[in-house]
Amino acid sequence: MIKHATLTAIALATGVSAAQAETLNVGMSGGYFPFTFVKLDELQGFEVDFINAVAKETGDEVNFVTMSFSGLIGALESGRIDTIANQITITPEREAKFAFSQPYVFDGAQVVVKEGNEDTIGSVEDLSGKTVAVNLGSNFEELLNELPNAGEIDIRTYESNIAQDTALGRVDAFVMDRVSSAQLIAESPLPLALAGKPFSEIRNALPFRNDDEGQALRDRFDAAITKLKEDGTLTEISEKWFGSDITTAE
Repeated sequence: MIKHATLTAIALATGVSAAQAETLNVGMSGGYFPFTFVKLDELQGFEVDFINAVAKETGDEVNFVTMSFSGLIGALESGRIDTIANQITITPEREAKFAFSQPYVFDGAQVVVKEGNEDTIGSVEDLSGKTVAVNLGSNFEELLNELPNAGEIDIRTYESNIAQDTALGRVDAFVMDRVSSAQLIAESPLPLALAGKPFSEIRNALPFRNDDEGQALRDRFDAAITKLKEDGTLTEISEKWFGSDITTAE
């Protein structure tokens, strides 16, 4: 994290001392609509608005660092970034390595198929004998591998073109979070449809390095997230991008 001497005015306005204010490097892919994406050369999305709102509360400045999703965890571990805002799901393996903030998005894994094939996959049991794509570096491969019928599913990882290959019939389905799946279908000209109901609760949060500095930063972010939930700001950001509140489990 980089100390920033020009943050005095911002820090005083938010009740944070200049000594505490920092420039935080926040990693994201910039290619995960509507959470983080680039349009007209501008980085935007739910995650961008969320982090900017958190930084306003903490009095920090933000430097968004975009890279391939599969490189984000390594960048956090090496100290090149301070956290990741890219719908990082809390898993036991990740909790053993990182200090997580409280969840700020609650979701579920969703199966997506080519339009017209919705009736072929009504439940996860129907994935047996199917080729199912997941994004490389996401937690959905792990979720599929934990299913009782995992040995009967041909799981394939993708860096890109996951929706296109499903629409073209190169794979039978792909698995993504419910919110992103619905948004993708609404915005894309590809013939895609949701199949069945979401499975497995997903809690997404911000990971930090699990050391004294990382835990202290996590605590500052947690306090800001709590305030944003209480004053309705987080709900407003969610409704702006999704038309509903995805920031609560209720």
